[in-house]
Amino acid sequence: MTSFWSGYITLLTLGSLVALLWLIFATRRGERPGPTDQTMGHAFDGIEEYDNPLPKWWFMLFLGTIVFAVGYLVLYPGLGNWKGVLPGYEDGWTQVAQWQREIDKANQQYGPIYAKYAAMPVEDVAKDEYAVKMGGRLFASNCSVCHGSDAKGAYGFPNLTDRHWRWGGSPAEIKQTISAGRHGMMPAQAPMIGDDGVRNAAAFVLVELAGRKLPEGVSADIEAGRKVFSSTCFACHGAAGKGTPSMGAPDLTNPSAFIYGSSYAQLQQTIRYGRNGNMPAQLPFVGSEDKVHLLAAYVYSLSHDERSAAVEQ
Repeated sequence: MTSFWSGYITLLTLGSLVALLWLIFATRRGERPGPTDQTMGHAFDGIEEYDNPLPKWWFMLFLGTIVFAVGYLVLYPGLGNWKGVLPGYEDGWTQVAQWQREIDKANQQYGPIYAKYAAMPVEDVAKDEYAVKMGGRLFASNCSVCHGSDAKGAYGFPNLTDRHWRWGGSPAEIKQTISAGRHGMMPAQAPMIGDDGVRNAAAFVLVELAGRKLPEGVSADIEAGRKVFSSTCFACHGAAGKGTPSMGAPDLTNPSAFIYGSSYAQLQQTIRYGRNGNMPAQLPFVGSEDKVHLLAAYVYSLSHDERSAAVEQ
């Protein structure tokens, strides 16, 4: 900011405060010294206004706002190029600088703890109760909005408490997913296989791969669906429908694959129109690789504790 505009803003601000201060005392000087029965001379619906002065506490409150404003302008930027005298802010106080200062303080306090766990394998960190609690708080702040507070997912978001992973469940793969995110796309198949192909392929996936039954009254050619799958779907999901983690293609033989629903109608919807899922990269939000390491350990622990192991068995 140039000196001219800095001086202009300073003069305008201080002049406004002086004018307000004069106005407060000027209006106070013309008031009656105490209560009176005399009215202002006007009435509304039978109600009259007494010509009484403002209460003293009200007057002092006005003065207090002026004092607060002066103190604020001394401590913080507000008078042109004035940086404020608040210690620790050589470039002037801002909310961004305040946030960074608090982050730096937290990193100085907790950095050694994060570094300690970052030097350990994810599998070992997942066995540390204190580390898992820290990872759980990171999960609650960054991941629960999609995967749920219990990490069991929701419509369109996978369950993280089982051992079925769309992009792989090794510690390195989990860290990669959290850090860089994932983008999976199921192309719309209706333009290639037609409506009959959609119905038959959905029936094949539901009956032959997922091991379920068709809804009552529904007839479909499962063998024709097998041919559609073999010619169109196997490239991503594999000939046996077991999926391809490197592509994010789910294993269609287990229930966790169907995050968009596993009914016959929902499978047709997925095959006909496709799906487009995006797992945002969390590193920019979590803040550091050390925190990603802790978060990955927490996610890893969800599917490798005694309860999840019992469920898998």
